[in-house]
Amino acid sequence: MNMNLQRRPSPPTYRIHAYLNTFGPAPDGGLRAWLVAAGGASITFACMGFTNSFGVFQEYYTTHQLASESPDKVAWIGSLSVFLQFSGGAFSGPLFDRYGAWIIRPAAVLYLLSIMLTSLCTQYWHFMLCQGVLMGLSGSVLQFPTFAAVSQYFDKRRAAALGIVISGSSLGGVVFPVALSKMLNSSQLSFGWAVRIMGFVATPMVLFTCVAVTARLPPRKTQFFLPAAFRDVKYSLLVAALFFSFLGMMTPLFFLPTYAVACGVDPALASYLVAILNGASTFGRIIPGVLADKYGKFNVFAIGSLCTGVVVLCLTPAKSTAGLVVYAVAIGFSSGTIISGGSAAFTICTDDARNLGTYLGMGIAVGAVATLIGPPLNGALVDRYGGFFELSVFSGVMCLVGGVVAFVAKAWTDKGFWGRV
Repeated sequence: MNMNLQRRPSPPTYRIHAYLNTFGPAPDGGLRAWLVAAGGASITFACMGFTNSFGVFQEYYTTHQLASESPDKVAWIGSLSVFLQFSGGAFSGPLFDRYGAWIIRPAAVLYLLSIMLTSLCTQYWHFMLCQGVLMGLSGSVLQFPTFAAVSQYFDKRRAAALGIVISGSSLGGVVFPVALSKMLNSSQLSFGWAVRIMGFVATPMVLFTCVAVTARLPPRKTQFFLPAAFRDVKYSLLVAALFFSFLGMMTPLFFLPTYAVACGVDPALASYLVAILNGASTFGRIIPGVLADKYGKFNVFAIGSLCTGVVVLCLTPAKSTAGLVVYAVAIGFSSGTIISGGSAAFTICTDDARNLGTYLGMGIAVGAVATLIGPPLNGALVDRYGGFFELSVFSGVMCLVGGVVAFVAKAWTDKGFWGRV
């Protein structure tokens, strides 16, 4: 018996490799690939950059339009938007795999419309529908196809490319909070015009993405969802790790300005802490992405979650302005690793690049349930105990659990627990 037959790939895997060889390996660079990456960075700038500014909205809403509402109820607006941006990937990822990048164009129109409608909101349910539901869903259809498209163009440098794409959200998280804080707290502009100006800033970024992002591989014609992915232990553990990490990492984005104001910091300066946090996370998403290609995507994601947990636990000792600025830098850098590292880790769970959108979308969608319940739960802790210590302990421990689960998941990879995976 020819023993070489025992080493032949299974028929499905063999067909996948033969199919992908028809289109050649991922170029890992070149004008087309970097244009797609630039388009991805532009859309995360416009979408997640705006979402990362919710700390500014949270502080403003609780003292203006929604002053009669509790902090945890106001937090539901941003929490729902983040949740839908991530959980919508369960549909937008498979849609990209089956129909290509054209699906981002109608979503672009809806996303810009959501910003303009938010500028007209006056009541809680207005904000929930426009800034929560519409912005969240349209942002999801814009972002996940770009993640999947970039993954098709990069292989050996995939984590670095995804880090660059996701760093756009950090740059947007610098521009939007600073501009919004300045216009809302230090100018004669109304709330409506402040938000509309942010919409005008986002418009060229969104339009560039619609032109630049294209798929490298033709659509797949298999089933819409791929539930078999969850039978892979490492994939399921990675989803669980992302859930716990998300449950803890969103706390500073939502509550750092509110905590700073409670410590006596001027509200305008407190809003700038979100910009400082996002500025630091730019480096926390690019540098770990480069390291992940060399030392392992699971490794970088797990270490990033553990470091974030430690930093979140240190929230309440930071009380002075200088201490809060240092804290914002630390949490920004460490938490930046979670989204970029987690996204890169999902890409090693499948051999077929045509399934990347579905694997990313389904995994992050399940993990994103934590972004829905985390901020309101933290708001309830603040209401109940009248301080932020319990909030920091809960969120910090959740990030630590996420890091431990990510390390455990490595045991089910080809290189084992000690490998550079």
